[in-house]
Amino acid sequence: MKREFLKTADGSLTIHLPDWDEQYHSKHGAIQESKHVFIKTGLHHFCKLHDVEELAILEIGFGTGLNALLTSQEAMELEKNISYDGVEAYPISFDEVKGLNYSEQLDVDATNFLKLHEVAWETPQKITPHFLLHKQQKFFKDIDAIHAYHLIYFDAFGARVQPELWTQEVFKTMYCALKQDGVLVTYAAKGSVRRAMQAVGFKVERLPGPPGKREMLRATKTSN
Repeated sequence: MKREFLKTADGSLTIHLPDWDEQYHSKHGAIQESKHVFIKTGLHHFCKLHDVEELAILEIGFGTGLNALLTSQEAMELEKNISYDGVEAYPISFDEVKGLNYSEQLDVDATNFLKLHEVAWETPQKITPHFLLHKQQKFFKDIDAIHAYHLIYFDAFGARVQPELWTQEVFKTMYCALKQDGVLVTYAAKGSVRRAMQAVGFKVERLPGPPGKREMLRATKTSN
């Protein structure tokens, strides 16, 4: 499938798939979207509610590594140890990695971003003193973790092009993978997605979305 770089509204690049008319991040701002959906509404929200020194995060769709990069920075800022499992069936090429401008846009050393992609798959790798990355190349349906994660970044391609990734069955897998009071955040806001989450037991909130998107969803695994 053809892939090309697309400059988004905040100056950061993403990868565009012309055959699907889909991209890895929002065309309204790749970095803005990631910071709003996954860092602010996910990581910061969880840390405000739960005083834990170590967090386990699962990312559904490791993709460009932008969410992992931002989270590794937050781990240092928050002084928390984060174990980060990134699941991706089709990793991007290293040539594509080198073409992305996230380090430049964030004004940070490119070393850690490149390291996210250079380290081996299928084995945990220390990226920074506070950030342990475990990249796993597999399909989302093959995730079998139970009560393992505090937080899930659900960043799969949209339901318009891959509806099979947004089903009740998939969200049941996510529910099982979370610890009690764990949180899942996603840029999506479709009613069918919200209902699939609720059907497996999640408490779901509709929240203001990132630039260019009216709403997003946050789901919590509660005992109520």
